Amino acid sequence: MRWLGFILHEMAFGLLSVFIPLYIIAIGGTLIHVGVMSSIALFLSIPASYVWGYLCDRGKRYKPYILLSFLSLAIILYLFTLTVNINLLIALYALMSFLHMAHEPPKNVLIAEIYTRKEWEKAFATYEYITEVGLLAGMLIGVYMSIYSFNAISILLTCSILNFLAFLLSLLFVSDPAFIFERSLVKIEKSVLLTYRGTVILSRITDGFHLNVNFETEKANFFCYGFATFSLATQILFTPLPLFFSQKLALQQSVVYALFCINSAGGVLGYFLINAGSHLLLKKSTLHKIAMFRCILTSLLIAVAMEYLPTYNVMLAAAILFLLGLAYAIFHILSLSTFMEIMPEGKAGLYNTIIGFGEALGSFIGSFLAEKFGFAYTFLAASLSFLAAYVIFKIAI
Repeated sequence: MRWLGFILHEMAFGLLSVFIPLYIIAIGGTLIHVGVMSSIALFLSIPASYVWGYLCDRGKRYKPYILLSFLSLAIILYLFTLTVNINLLIALYALMSFLHMAHEPPKNVLIAEIYTRKEWEKAFATYEYITEVGLLAGMLIGVYMSIYSFNAISILLTCSILNFLAFLLSLLFVSDPAFIFERSLVKIEKSVLLTYRGTVILSRITDGFHLNVNFETEKANFFCYGFATFSLATQILFTPLPLFFSQKLALQQSVVYALFCINSAGGVLGYFLINAGSHLLLKKSTLHKIAMFRCILTSLLIAVAMEYLPTYNVMLAAAILFLLGLAYAIFHILSLSTFMEIMPEGKAGLYNTIIGFGEALGSFIGSFLAEKFGFAYTFLAASLSFLAAYVIFKIAI
């Protein structure tokens, strides 16, 4: 019951994620407008994530920030229905991104504190699974509303109402944990382990052995670079993707929604497999394999953009999106659980900060490349970025 509001919020996000870029183009905008809007919003989410994470951890209160996020989104989405001025919409979208982040760090902390460290991966997978189902449901609503030609105001009002209902349900069912100590225990365990390793190293040095030691901090830095690069590649690929399907492949809006439903279904399967106990998927060595897998899948989209197999374009794109969603689910749980383990208190927003930095750059780069050079070059840039993430993770591991 705790996550019912989050499910409705994700339904709104699923409906909105495909609609917004198509809407901006429909009211006279360009791919550059889409890229600038997304990039500004994601850049604002970086300090927002840090600020909200710091505030909630400092006050040991998490529910108020979740409520603030959902209620403010409901209000801003209603304001979207009152204007078609692109510059004003960009400003509202940026403000919405800043306030949207108010629920992300508190949600991560709630999961980390409610469950023990051994349960984190499964707990995060459970949360992501049920909210990904909500995301999928939102996209299915988008398919329905597109088929029956609902106008833009109706879609925006639906997103606003869903967020308001998310606020009401969270008001009823979300509560702060009585005690905040699980992450502190993890820090103590890691400190003891680090002291033990230092003692072992010192004893070996005194015995005359030369050691080339990869310290945890160095590895953590490489993981950060890898996560940022992976997010960069993801956003280069996905920011212009709805417009690739609608413009380049000339697909109807309902079909575009259906393709992203397939992508979300891949994510649902990935989270389900993790939640079902597929611990083989949750090894840090899996990270570089996922990056390479996504590199290959993105390369296949170049063939779709070049129309080498025009008869099978939609089927190939659907298969690629499904596998991309499956791979991302595994990556997301691995990266999130790792960060919650190494993250000090007061830094609960650091995960979203690092991911957001890569996403912000990728949003603008992806849209700019698509507008100036075409979608094939955009997919090539995304593929090479995934390859760079593979190299970084390989070094870290």
